[in-house]
Amino acid sequence: MAGYGLCVAKAQYPIAEMIDLLRKKGKNVRFGIHPVAGRMPGQLNVLLAEAGVPYDLVLEMDEINEDFPDTDLTLVIGANDTVNSAAEDDPNSIIAGMPVLRVWNSANVIVMKRSLGVGYAAVDNPIFYKENTNMLLGDAKKTCDALLSKCQDHYSGH
Repeated sequence: MAGYGLCVAKAQYPIAEMIDLLRKKGKNVRFGIHPVAGRMPGQLNVLLAEAGVPYDLVLEMDEINEDFPDTDLTLVIGANDTVNSAAEDDPNSIIAGMPVLRVWNSANVIVMKRSLGVGYAAVDNPIFYKENTNMLLGDAKKTCDALLSKCQDHYSGH
């Protein structure tokens, strides 16, 4: 899952490299894109394509939402409101009823954000505090570069 933070940091390039490495090792890797992710419709699709991510790996929300219960790990990059469980769980939330990517249904979730601040809708996100979620705070590009390096080390036997 990717949000505006991916765009600002230009993190699509290390992510694309990491995806290529993981796929070569037999891992099933896909991207889920919310219809309003980024600052304009289709922005994240274009950025991922620019970085060389195969188009068939980039799925719309409705195509991927049912797969989360069978997903080992979901990496959320810079998204907030589009993955906020309050939209479904809190009828009093201002985002109640908004369609969201149900990332919290994955076995493990890593949320990468610059800070724990709220998103565009200024609503707290309960998934940040769920037992299956870990927060990885910092600049998305630096963090994605570090993740890529760790994956390269892991798969090269270092």
